[in-house]
Amino acid sequence: MTTLGTATAAPGELAVGRLTVGEARDGSEVALPVAVINGAHDGKTLYVQAVSDGDELNGVGVLQRLIPQLDPETLSGQILVTGIVNVHGFHVAEHRNPIDDTKMNRAYPGDANGTSSERIAAATFEAATRADLILDLHQGSTSRMIDETRVRCGHRHRLHRECLELAKVFGCGYILDQKGPDGQLARTAPDEGIPTVDPELGGSVGWDEESIRVGVRGVKNVLAHYGFVEGDVEVEPQTRATGFEQYGAPAGGLVAFHADLGDDVARGDPLFDVTDAFGTVKSTVTADSEGILWRTRRLPQVATGEYVCSVGTDIDEV
Repeated sequence: MTTLGTATAAPGELAVGRLTVGEARDGSEVALPVAVINGAHDGKTLYVQAVSDGDELNGVGVLQRLIPQLDPETLSGQILVTGIVNVHGFHVAEHRNPIDDTKMNRAYPGDANGTSSERIAAATFEAATRADLILDLHQGSTSRMIDETRVRCGHRHRLHRECLELAKVFGCGYILDQKGPDGQLARTAPDEGIPTVDPELGGSVGWDEESIRVGVRGVKNVLAHYGFVEGDVEVEPQTRATGFEQYGAPAGGLVAFHADLGDDVARGDPLFDVTDAFGTVKSTVTADSEGILWRTRRLPQVATGEYVCSVGTDIDEV
């Protein structure tokens, strides 16, 4: 039998349930939706989670599409799933956990006796560290972003090669290979010996169907490559960035981009103009380095200093 929260599945079964993480302000139980897919055959364990940032919905879209397609009778090993990590943020469509104003993916490994976010992180980290592989499904919040997979352990980490291989197998086409901030699951779990990546499935408000399809395909690639299901995966070369430059607005107004997501840019190329309401250019921002336009804001209006876009730099192919 395999259990996660109240979900218990015998070999060859799928079960759903809830993982208790505390109580709400009215004293009612707060619990995360979880699932266990227990394969009929022996094999590895995969842990998958989504929505650790409450407005990043493409990951749960992946799970909604994928899990009904999985047959425990033909599966080798086990899949443990937390469908919605930041349940408080999810309920109000906010990025951070509104109970303690915390970005959940900065709270790992958590604290079972800590704040709301720390307790959620501790509960999901305990589940994640039962696995051999971890996928933490994200997206670019409300920004526009290419589909990419992030390797966050750092180049010198003993598991860097394994994490990079997992990112290549997932196969978004782009990899950001850069050490992440403290408290990220994809940075913390490799310290426990578990290859972990953070697929960033585009960016949108609500669902982005193409990015969800990329995510479903990516999880299926992982299941096949690591022997959970039968099938072969051709691991294709990925475009990797090991640097990331962010650009803000030097003036207030409306942004007009010179390049689109995924476009190559050279040092000195114009990235965007800031215009007034009547189309007069107030300022033009150029690229500091050669790279790829990786992420942009969704809405055009900006104040001075507000985030506008990011360029992935130090590009190679892996």
